[in-house]
Amino acid sequence: MKRNTAFLLGILASCALPQVISAKPLAKEYVHYEQEVEGKELIGRWDIEVDVNGTPAPSWLEVKLSGHKTLVGHYVSTSGSARPVSQVFYENGKFKFAIPPQWEGGKMNLSVEGEILNGALQGTITEPDGKTHRFKGVRAPELKRTAAVKWGKPIQLFNGKDLSGWKATGKTNQWIVKNGILTSPQSGSNLVSEQKFEDFKLHVEFKIPAGSNSGVYLRGRYEVQIEDSPKDAHPNAVLFAGVYGFLAANEMVNKGAGEWQTYDITLVGRLVTVVANGKTVISNQEIPGITGGALDSREAEPGPIYFQGDHGPVEFRKVIITPAIK
Repeated sequence: MKRNTAFLLGILASCALPQVISAKPLAKEYVHYEQEVEGKELIGRWDIEVDVNGTPAPSWLEVKLSGHKTLVGHYVSTSGSARPVSQVFYENGKFKFAIPPQWEGGKMNLSVEGEILNGALQGTITEPDGKTHRFKGVRAPELKRTAAVKWGKPIQLFNGKDLSGWKATGKTNQWIVKNGILTSPQSGSNLVSEQKFEDFKLHVEFKIPAGSNSGVYLRGRYEVQIEDSPKDAHPNAVLFAGVYGFLAANEMVNKGAGEWQTYDITLVGRLVTVVANGKTVISNQEIPGITGGALDSREAEPGPIYFQGDHGPVEFRKVIITPAIK
């Protein structure tokens, strides 16, 4: 009983005493901060224009920080899909990297060397065949939209009668209208709408034969792939309904060759939704940059719709676009 009484008195006394703050330092909290990285001014996305024998060709580069000091990235050349860059080397204000060839001819790596001058990129690209081209680049726009989208009236881009409102990009035009169907019977020129658009909803109905390949380019810069992909193939960014080289569909919904199929595509800024054959396979995802085959790399500008006609036969029977209004 005495021991219990003494114990209670001790508790009461301790409560009456002022609390003493320990002089022991607290555990150091983790603080996130940006390291001083050599070449950090290169980090970001760049819209690039390559001078190929006097003709401008679009390209694109993204540089990221991996860990504390290593620069890595992705690169889209004047052809092909986005390719990973395992390391971007930066020293004395200049950068360089090399990647294996993709669709290019030649046996060497594709190499890029350049520098930032007055906030812009400039340098040279050496192709796997040894040919060298000058390039220049500017920071890519974010294309963020702050206001809710308001939609205008639908526009029939294809009238079902002729090629009014469209132009072929090559020397010869294989595109014809037959029985109300916009048809490319063999590989040839691409077909580009004369109208240009910013944000929009696009409905297209298309059909391809076995083994063929085409694509729908949004603003003339971002390809949604049309391909006779195997129905049991695991989706990836270069197969049916993918945004070429960047975004894979979440499900393979290709009906197969010789079947009419549909894409309903919404593009607002960089955010794209692709509904293929009634199923949403890409939902409000960001397109990082231009895809191979883009008409240009001027991402801040409106652009046309264009159909790829140089990879095999393809048919379209409905092309309806609903532009956003400001």
